[in-house]
Amino acid sequence: MMEWLGYFIDYGIIGLLVIMSIASFAIFIERYFFMKKINLDEYSSNRKSLEIVLTKRISVVATIGSNAPYIGLLGTVLGIMLTFYTIGIAGYVDATRIMVGLALALKATAVGLCVAIPSVVFYNLLLRKIKVTLLEWDVRYGREGV
Repeated sequence: MMEWLGYFIDYGIIGLLVIMSIASFAIFIERYFFMKKINLDEYSSNRKSLEIVLTKRISVVATIGSNAPYIGLLGTVLGIMLTFYTIGIAGYVDATRIMVGLALALKATAVGLCVAIPSVVFYNLLLRKIKVTLLEWDVRYGREGV
C-alpha cells in the first residue's frame, strides 16, 4: 500500500533535487559569464540599472541553496515513515528491511546537502562578483555608491 512512497522519495524528492541542482548550476554559469563580459560604459549614467542586471536570477540560486536541505529532510522523514510502516505491517523486526529503509531515507538527506552546499557557494561567488563590479563602477565614474 505504501510502496508508492518509496518511489516518491526516489523519483519525486531526489528528482526534484537533481532538477534544482541543474538549475542552480545553469544560472551560476550564465551569470558568471555575463558578469565576466559586462561593459561598465553601458551603465555609466545609471548605477541602479547596473545593479538590476547584475542581480538578476541570483535569488533563485540562494533559494535553492537554502531550501534543498529541507527537501532532503522531507525525503528522510518520508523514508523513516515508510520503514516504520513496513515494520508494522510485517509484525516483526527484520534488520535487513530496516537498513534498506533507513538507507533510502538518508540518501534523500545526502542529495539535499549535495545540492545545497554548491548552491550556497555559487551564490556567494556571484554576490562577491556583483560587489566588486559595483565598486569598480564607483571608482571608474568617481561617484559614491547610492
